[in-house]
Amino acid sequence: MIKKIIFYVIISTLFCVIIYPKVYLFELGLKSLELGRTTAGIEDYKHFDIREIPKSENPTPLPIHSNYNLISETSSLKKLNNLNRTIAFLIIKNDSILHEKYYEGFEKNSKTNSFSMVKTIVSACLEKAIEEGKIQGYEQKVIDFLPWLKGPYAPEVSVGDLAKMSSGLKWKEDYFNLLTITPRTYITRNIQRVMKTIPIINPPGEKFNYQSGSTQLLSLVLESATDENISELVWRYFLNPLGVESESNWRLDSYKNNTEKSYCCFNSSARNFTRFALLFKNNGIWNGKQIISDKYVKKSTSPQLKNGQNYGYGWWIGKYHEKSFYSMRGHKGQYVFVFPNEDIVIVRLGREETSQDGIEYVEEVFEMLKTLS
Repeated sequence: MIKKIIFYVIISTLFCVIIYPKVYLFELGLKSLELGRTTAGIEDYKHFDIREIPKSENPTPLPIHSNYNLISETSSLKKLNNLNRTIAFLIIKNDSILHEKYYEGFEKNSKTNSFSMVKTIVSACLEKAIEEGKIQGYEQKVIDFLPWLKGPYAPEVSVGDLAKMSSGLKWKEDYFNLLTITPRTYITRNIQRVMKTIPIINPPGEKFNYQSGSTQLLSLVLESATDENISELVWRYFLNPLGVESESNWRLDSYKNNTEKSYCCFNSSARNFTRFALLFKNNGIWNGKQIISDKYVKKSTSPQLKNGQNYGYGWWIGKYHEKSFYSMRGHKGQYVFVFPNEDIVIVRLGREETSQDGIEYVEEVFEMLKTLS
């Protein structure tokens, strides 16, 4: 019996240390050959399994500004868009599209990878699930929904800790080292299996630490609480009532459960991302209906932790020349900026990011708006 136990321990250790990492590297190698690169891209959904998400049952067009596309881009904005391979650039003023331009064959209904912008949307789904009574509140424990969660602090982490990035998860956010956890979850064909190996090792709720894994856990909580997948929830909570005019999709892990890569990989149009920003700019109201609590809008766009003063619940928070804004941000320069006091939304999607988290685009937009009569 002792020999058998030792044998199984050795085999398990070899699998965890040697064989399992090689499975991931094998998956990575095959996908890299198919893509012709080892980095993520904005059209990766074409090379992976996806879940289709329909347009709204009552699609409604976004209002068009009376000065639509009459304001010229600055020369600096043109250079930025060319250098960083922008594919969509929109300026919304007073809830109407003022400026809209697409590049490289993209158009208003084209889908592109949200990357981490979707973390904002997944966090908002938590609020909706609480409003519905499917989750008791932000302090309810994650382990109530994911009993397999491991680590010394697993019983303590709450659903709110996941949304505000203070879970204590053992996770290093790194997009470029292919041997780290973030690229692994991007490639893996069984994301739930990977998440079950990652423990909660630090006291939750105390320190801001941006981690894609926290959002992935949050979506698994939501699916457990509602018996709906995250694609269905996003459509029901937001895309349908917001009247989106084009379809979206979400990348799956290809395993039998077909789990979404919910920390990224929601593919939709620039106009659809615009609607979500307008919902928050207007305190959760869309066409006269309260879609999400105005109290949540304020809370989610306010700092939640002392060491995370630029982050709320899924929203990044900042200032530009004393103008307050909050934003959705994603890898490779996916940006949606909301300036509520100025009644402005800026959407920039593209293939490469800038060195200043998109502030260069903001600067050029306000330069353009000086000419608006």
